[in-house]
Amino acid sequence: MKDVPIWEKSNLTLEEAAAYSGIGINKLRSLSDHEQCQFVLWVGSKRLIKRRKLDEYTEQMYSL
Repeated sequence: MKDVPIWEKSNLTLEEAAAYSGIGINKLRSLSDHEQCQFVLWVGSKRLIKRRKLDEYTEQMYSL
């Protein structure tokens, strides 16, 4: 099975999202706990991070 690079995946685990974005796992966890969080996808109790939405969020936060 071929591994897909992180930057090509649409949904990331917390560990992958932390490695991709440079944001710590605990910070991503606390950000994605909010109900208004646009970049979290819940699959049962598993938390996945929407990569493109996370990119938009970080761009928005750094442009302030």
